[in-house]
Amino acid sequence: MRSFLSRPIQPLMERCLDAYAGRMLFPDENGVTFDFRSPAGEPALLGPDSLSWCIFKNPLCLFIGGVAAVILELAEPAVRTGVWEHSSFRTAPVRRLQRTGMAAMVTVYGPRTTAEKMIAAVVRRHGTVAGTTPAGEYYNANDTALLNWVQATATFGFAEAYSRYVSPLSDAEVSCLFAEGREAANLYGAVTAPRSTVEWDELLASMRSRLEPSPIIHEFLEIMKTAAIAPRPMRPLQKMMVRAAVAVVPAWVRERIGLGIDQELRRGEAALLRWAGRIADRIALPSAPPAQACVRLGLPPDYLYRHRPKHVEYS
Repeated sequence: MRSFLSRPIQPLMERCLDAYAGRMLFPDENGVTFDFRSPAGEPALLGPDSLSWCIFKNPLCLFIGGVAAVILELAEPAVRTGVWEHSSFRTAPVRRLQRTGMAAMVTVYGPRTTAEKMIAAVVRRHGTVAGTTPAGEYYNANDTALLNWVQATATFGFAEAYSRYVSPLSDAEVSCLFAEGREAANLYGAVTAPRSTVEWDELLASMRSRLEPSPIIHEFLEIMKTAAIAPRPMRPLQKMMVRAAVAVVPAWVRERIGLGIDQELRRGEAALLRWAGRIADRIALPSAPPAQACVRLGLPPDYLYRHRPKHVEYS
């Protein structure tokens, strides 16, 4: 498939991914386009040779991993209530995803001072998000336990999506990704979030009694399948990526929250997504944050696509 299709389809994918990056990351809600190329020389929270810089450059991985993370978050009643009652996921999903995408890009690729200011603003906003779940449980978005869960599910989602649909990662490499997120997690208030796969497994096991089914999870998945997120030529792939995200969720969680066979990947879709994910991992988008951040540090814009971390190799 690769030799027969990659040459004619790669330019189309490049155009679509560039349009997707532009749609999802620029401009912000104030109409401002953030330039990751400045100030020249200012480092990010992590360096360009980190595993995080390698993984977050892949837009298919980010979509699949992000949706998987939100599924896990919405399975937790306090997080679910806070997200659904205090965000615009239901009414303006594309705008909400744009803000989330920009926050992720600034956290990973943005200048350190900008990332710290943005995260501080997020923490302040979270301080106003509080209430009670339908079962009467009080929650606050800055609760450490909830922040730990959100941070952990995001790291797990991105790592598993990359490992399944781009290039397999070992347990040591996934632990590396968890460890790399420590500084950002601390800034967000997730001060005891997992730092390794062992700690993630322990946290996931401890959540068994809290995760529960909800119609909101199915509503979220339908929104992600139908919202005008991807460019039109990629809409069929968008629905596939949502099903791929469901597959990333641990099997016992899927069973517990009622994600059945109707949400599973169809025959041949996993192979198609792996092919697309690997192509996307080789397409440098000059206007996207990963390339701009490299330029800020005096590196070629395609640095991340030519110099992979030593712990990530295509099989």
